[in-house]
Amino acid sequence: MPDGQLMLSGTQRINDAGHLEIGQCDVVDLVAEFGTPLYVVDEAHLREQCRQYRESFARKLPQVNICFAGKALLTTAMCRIIDQEGLHLDVASGGELYTAQQAGFPPERMLLHGNFKLDDELEMAADMGLSRIVVDSLSELRRIAEMARCRGENADIHLRVVPGIKPQTHSYVQTGQIDTKFGLHISTGAAAEGIRQAQESADVNLHGVHCHIGSQMFELDSFARAAHIMVGFMAQMREQLGLTLKELNLGGGLGIAYTAEDAPPTIAELADIIAEALEQALAEYDYPMPVLILEPGRSLVGTAGTTLYTVGPVKEIPGVRTYVAVDGGLSDNPRPALYEAQYTALVANRANEPRTMPVRLAGRHCETDTLIEEVALAPVQEGDIIAVFSTGAYNYSMASNYNRFPRPAMVLVQEGQADVIVHREGLDDLLRQDVIPQRLR
Repeated sequence: MPDGQLMLSGTQRINDAGHLEIGQCDVVDLVAEFGTPLYVVDEAHLREQCRQYRESFARKLPQVNICFAGKALLTTAMCRIIDQEGLHLDVASGGELYTAQQAGFPPERMLLHGNFKLDDELEMAADMGLSRIVVDSLSELRRIAEMARCRGENADIHLRVVPGIKPQTHSYVQTGQIDTKFGLHISTGAAAEGIRQAQESADVNLHGVHCHIGSQMFELDSFARAAHIMVGFMAQMREQLGLTLKELNLGGGLGIAYTAEDAPPTIAELADIIAEALEQALAEYDYPMPVLILEPGRSLVGTAGTTLYTVGPVKEIPGVRTYVAVDGGLSDNPRPALYEAQYTALVANRANEPRTMPVRLAGRHCETDTLIEEVALAPVQEGDIIAVFSTGAYNYSMASNYNRFPRPAMVLVQEGQADVIVHREGLDDLLRQDVIPQRLR
């Protein structure tokens, strides 16, 4: 395998010592202070992505709310950054809702998602005064209306509908096609029935509709098609029910580069295609401009994250391959096992050396635990530091304690300063909820 293109983003650079730097912090120093595995978040890059979204869409459309999809990466520090950058926040569980609440995120800029929201979660959202609840089913609509009636309030909602689009992305992250657990389908009439029931209910205020067609998408035409279908549906509801909806949520899904072969569209290109499609559809149906809501997650935080590991055994199998084991794996990044996600990596303490050694990067779990099937590294030795790039999204948020591994720490780096925003779990944390019944003692 040849020495491939170096994948650096944000503030990442190779310093004079030949080490990878992020946020003006030498990763060798980070590892010495905080250990490995270690999640590193580039604050300047994250904030720049937020501003790119906000500014790119503001140039194209009169009113757009950029709403960070918290499922990608949510900590209290992340909530503060998203708030400071003027973005909204969508949460999809009571745990995410509680995290945002404890961080002091403004509830008037929050949405609650989920295909099965528990009663406690709906009550928490109502108590906090969340901006919108995105209703996913007819039964949930009835539950929310009943809850609001009992509270003597009105629930402010969007209705999630399915436009029937199957984008070109991994089947596990397609969510806008006919065969999906999410939302109410336009094609079956379920979405229209949901609109009708919401309109007739005295206990809910229906502000708009929502869709989300998939994740890690490079094909912008899918976004344009979704905008056109959704405006057409809104126009149909106006004609049938006399209801003009004022908010349109097109979800998220823009992809990022995980390898040098990936060429995702830019945020500005996404803004161009959505604005053009939306304006054309509005003109075609003579529909007034709604407030547009977008829910980027991965494309905000994905490339701002890097995971650092320490190399353990290096095993060469002559004529087959070389395995390089690191001190993490499946428990801190399950995406390769879940849907064959690909990454690239670097020997971070010798980052300026030619990458001439093809290896398989393996984790240390009692499992076929492969982080990267094949990657070219500088000749790697035990004790080296490996940096795996583009791990900001769906790594920490999907981490587990498989094999009873404690979850890694996370640091936020900026202008030479590194701050812990998630402490490393210890062995006692693994036992915190364990109980031995009296009869076993």
